[in-house]
Amino acid sequence: MSPAAKSSIEVISADLRDYHAIKQATRQVDIIFHLAASIGIPYSLAYPNDVVETNVIGTLNVLKASLENKVSKVIHTSTSEVYGTAQYVPIDEKHPLNPQSPYAASKIAADKLAESFFRSYGLAVSILRPFNTFGPRQSLRAIIPTVITQLLEDKKVVVGNLEPRCDFTFVADTVKGFILLAKKNGVEGETFNLGTKKDISIRELILLASKLIGVTPKIRVDRRRIRCNQSEVMRLRSDNSKAAEILGWQSTYSLQEGLNLTIEWLKKKKEFGKPNIYNI
Repeated sequence: MSPAAKSSIEVISADLRDYHAIKQATRQVDIIFHLAASIGIPYSLAYPNDVVETNVIGTLNVLKASLENKVSKVIHTSTSEVYGTAQYVPIDEKHPLNPQSPYAASKIAADKLAESFFRSYGLAVSILRPFNTFGPRQSLRAIIPTVITQLLEDKKVVVGNLEPRCDFTFVADTVKGFILLAKKNGVEGETFNLGTKKDISIRELILLASKLIGVTPKIRVDRRRIRCNQSEVMRLRSDNSKAAEILGWQSTYSLQEGLNLTIEWLKKKKEFGKPNIYNI
């Protein structure tokens, strides 16, 4: 990030659940990209109240403040987790919503609030639904930086379930989707999937990352990390046709290209595995 860009950013420390703080922060704002959320699925299983309050009440505060401050456009961030294990693939925006965790349920509630503010009050809000975004600076809570970090440290990878299949989308492609949606008019109240139309199992992901790094992995399954059968989302693979047709969006980074960029970034870190969240 350039010094000029950094100097133009104002950082406001506040709680998403504090309506007055959100209202103040959104004054004289043209476009809001609403990405704030409590996202940890294991955390949501342990602390559902906190996740619901943050994601549902927090989103309600953003929507109310946007309406009161006459914000011209709101881009609300959803998640592919709202679909649960795919009932058919590829998953389009008409796929049934099937929350398998309190986190997913809270995001469905937030999505529906966003839709209701468009229909009830005419708020210009659109919903973006990314599939498994990854890349440099991602929290080590996510599977890809966790796998790469372990491979770079000692070639031993300790994970939970190896069978779930995910549609991993590189962060630059996801960002491009946000920008295209912000620039597009006439899509208020609409939801758009962002994904690659491809999926890969966690086992296959570990083997691919190992090959790119040039190591032979030792994979160990930690049973404590495996969720109960009803909460584990076993397959996600997107249908991005709507985003392609209406927004002109397409994924340009292959999984291998994205992994290489993420590996190179993690290699530059002096210490692996210690910080939970990397700073920009």
